[in-house]
Amino acid sequence: MKLKTLEIDINHRVAVVWLARDDVRNAFNEVSIAELAQAFTELGRNDDVRAIVLAAKGPAFCAGADLDWMKRMAGYSHEENRADALRLATMLRTIYECPKPVVARVQGDAYAGGIGLVAACDIAVASLNVTFCLSETKLGLIPATIGPYVLRAMHPHAARRYFLSAEKFTAAEAFRIGLVHEIAPAEELDGKVNEILGALMLTSQSAVIEAKRLVRDLTARPIDDSLVADTALRIADIRTSEDGREGVRSFLDKRKPRWVVDYEAAVAANDE
Repeated sequence: MKLKTLEIDINHRVAVVWLARDDVRNAFNEVSIAELAQAFTELGRNDDVRAIVLAAKGPAFCAGADLDWMKRMAGYSHEENRADALRLATMLRTIYECPKPVVARVQGDAYAGGIGLVAACDIAVASLNVTFCLSETKLGLIPATIGPYVLRAMHPHAARRYFLSAEKFTAAEAFRIGLVHEIAPAEELDGKVNEILGALMLTSQSAVIEAKRLVRDLTARPIDDSLVADTALRIADIRTSEDGREGVRSFLDKRKPRWVVDYEAAVAANDE
């Protein structure tokens, strides 16, 4: 990938996607939106990548929309605005539906679309000094494209407050309302992210893909006969899969499953 707004590092089967427009607080524009969609599509297909970290350079994680981009949007027709917004919505969906587990490393402030990025990730870890803000209503706008992901991440009652008021809130509040899973002092942020990555490396890649799909498909779905049958079919499928059989056999044999052995061998080879 030839990238202008991102940097990507891959090591020990973890890809780190860096937002690298720190001179504008990593704000979105057309290029960064397209590159994020491309990066997560390609990394999702990369068999050498087991997990992805979304991180940012500089003092801010993401300040939302780039000012120059906003100036251009101000002159767009309704149809041009719809097409532009659809590209942003598609990028967020690409991150949300990426088959690899995605961890947000939030080292600095996240505003508007930046919160959408955090919410689209599977796991979010934030530094204690981070400030969050759903600032759209201050500009006469609404958090529409990011809304589906924010409402799946934070408590809807809390979302109602912050969608309407555009108040800033702390990392501690983001943790309380479910937007982020962990908070840590700035100097401990990478350690906390690495703990989570270490846990992910011990899981079956195929099982993680199915677990992500399970969360998406079951969220807010009524518990009825159709759901019961669906979940029974899913567990039967995974039990009889190659990884399902290997995981159970290795547990009963009191040995490491194949994917752990393979990961440890790859790390050892990389370190040599």
